[in-house]
Amino acid sequence: MAGKASDAESRRGAMRALAADVPHIVKPALGKRGFVEGQLVAQWADVVGSELALRLLPEKLTFPPGRRSDGTLRLRVAPGFALEVQHREPQILERLNAFFGYHALTRLVLVQGPLPTDRATARRCQRDLAATERAALEERVAGIADTDLRHALTRLGEAVIGTAGDKVR
Repeated sequence: MAGKASDAESRRGAMRALAADVPHIVKPALGKRGFVEGQLVAQWADVVGSELALRLLPEKLTFPPGRRSDGTLRLRVAPGFALEVQHREPQILERLNAFFGYHALTRLVLVQGPLPTDRATARRCQRDLAATERAALEERVAGIADTDLRHALTRLGEAVIGTAGDKVR
């Protein structure tokens, strides 16, 4: 009986980092599209650049059977932008392969179509942070030792503050 009480307490009582649960939550959805780790989707704007990220969205990652190289990434491209992406394909592939750390991708497949409107609307509505807002955000994340987590939380804070109507105090 005491074992059951301690199991229940351990489930309710301890705080855990959200980042610890994210891979378990998103793996079923992203795994179907070939994004096993989900890092490419999560860091898309950092990998391809913010300009391209507004007009490109990764849809599916595939590799030849039994291999993790010479893969193909299917991208949803905003209408009218596919020709430019086609011309920039070597640069995009170079950035993607640098992200993976090896020659993972050899080709992009472009599918023209509208990007999800909630994503596009959020990006268009986001504004640059004022100096006081940026200083307040940096102060809030300064105590986080893990560099990757600190950068991720900073990007999240920029997105939240940048889309909010009121300024952070």
